[in-house]
Amino acid sequence: MKITDIRVFPVAQFVYVKIVVDEGLYGLGEASLSGRTLAVVEALNTIKPLLIGQDATRIEFIWQDIFRGSFWRGGPVLQSALAGIDIALWDLAGKALGACRRTVCSAVLRATECSYTVTCAATTSPA
Repeated sequence: MKITDIRVFPVAQFVYVKIVVDEGLYGLGEASLSGRTLAVVEALNTIKPLLIGQDATRIEFIWQDIFRGSFWRGGPVLQSALAGIDIALWDLAGKALGACRRTVCSAVLRATECSYTVTCAATTSPA
């Protein structure tokens, strides 16, 4: 699964990333940073040429390459852009495997889940 295109969609204060691969699949991610939408869009546009042609299944390698391959590591703008790419790649992996992103990213810890209910009711005095 080679990455063929990355599209960035700024919508108000949100930024969405769409990663398209040669098999026709795509993954969606959200890379928003409130008040810095244009900075995140430009960070994604700067990263885009580095990702074209990469194997989309090498998610951890891509993450490390982007994070450690830049002169200025970290920071909210780069981290937001990287988060959107990461989410889109995991979404893509789930689609390729025919599973939801939650199934791909999480391990089953318990066979059942424990939960509890909280109810709030007005107290009434007996008549």
